[in-house]
Amino acid sequence: MDPHISTALDRHLTPDARRWLTDAEARVGQDPAAVRAVFPAVGRRCGRGPLIAGWTVADAARARLLAALPLRGAALAEEVTALHHHGDTAEQRAVLRSLALLEDKDASFADQGLPLVREALRGNDTDLMAAALGPYAARHLDHAGYRQAVLKCVFCGLPLDRVAGLTERADRELARMLADFAHERVAAGRDVPADIWPLVCAHPGVLEASGLPAETDSPVPERRAAAHRALADHRAAVPAGA
Repeated sequence: MDPHISTALDRHLTPDARRWLTDAEARVGQDPAAVRAVFPAVGRRCGRGPLIAGWTVADAARARLLAALPLRGAALAEEVTALHHHGDTAEQRAVLRSLALLEDKDASFADQGLPLVREALRGNDTDLMAAALGPYAARHLDHAGYRQAVLKCVFCGLPLDRVAGLTERADRELARMLADFAHERVAAGRDVPADIWPLVCAHPGVLEASGLPAETDSPVPERRAAAHRALADHRAAVPAGA
């Protein structure tokens, strides 16, 4: 877990909550099956409010419990998957947020959490999608899967600053897909999310190839107006001196 998140959790917990969590970690460390009882109780015992960097108090406390599991590889993946499948949305979010932590703790966990990431991305809960698209997904999703995940975030209105790894993984093909999406929106007279433009701008020629600029000459007023708004946002995203 990020040290800042861990420190924030320690500061937030009441003495009673801190004692409960410490005892729960010890129980899980001695008997992995104990996590099935304490994991759902975290919200009630530790709190559910926001903490830091998009994490809730319960997310961070549950991550500590998962880190305390004395399991490795397939056994760890099996237990974590069961917690996810039997948990409510908050419990599922905590599992997804913890995947990178589990891999950092146990390299043999590797890509065994990917089915949970893909399951979250098939749904439409943007909170779970954001939790799924953390550092773990950025490490393990293949190129096609990562691009499709980013595009789905744009479709669902999930801000792209919630997606890990964009600086390293956004490639020309993703830029092309986003530019085509932008053209479709403009052709429908709709606005384009401004946060796609830095990714498109990084690859010269992609916007022009999409056909979007030609929409400024559309006979349909709504399309012309949408094109001008989109191009203004695009120009604003072009790095200085580019």
